[in-house]
Amino acid sequence: MQQFSYHASCEQDTARLGATLAGVLPDGSVVSLLGTLGAGKTRLVQAIAEGCGIDRRHVVSPTFVLIHEYPGQRMIYHIDAYRLNDDDEFLELGPEEYFESDGLTLIEWADRVKNCLPNDRLEVRIAVTGEQSRQFELSARGTPYVAALEHLHQQLGT
Repeated sequence: MQQFSYHASCEQDTARLGATLAGVLPDGSVVSLLGTLGAGKTRLVQAIAEGCGIDRRHVVSPTFVLIHEYPGQRMIYHIDAYRLNDDDEFLELGPEEYFESDGLTLIEWADRVKNCLPNDRLEVRIAVTGEQSRQFELSARGTPYVAALEHLHQQLGT
């Protein structure tokens, strides 16, 4: 399965998606998060973190810090590329270290640094469809993510 669509009619549905992703993503996963301001990128990261045993209240947008690290059952590296001016600024953060780790690297505004991302990754596009509803379009880029989307489909359905 190369793509998976998921409609979240409320925040609990987003939490369910994140918790399920936390369980199906392989170690060392890189997830690029794309969507407009307020689409729910940070909320999805909170849900994934919660699925890894991290209190979601500790997970905040790293817009001003750029990177937050959250230890849990799985390490979460939360990167925000919104305020970066170019690829060189992103590369100065040392993303390869995160990409090569066993943790989950979650990158908000990943489209701003797409040339720096590994070829193999999960891409999540989030569209606002209502006050609380969101449409998630997940695309697998690489074999490990195809398997992850198959597991996601088995657990969440269409």
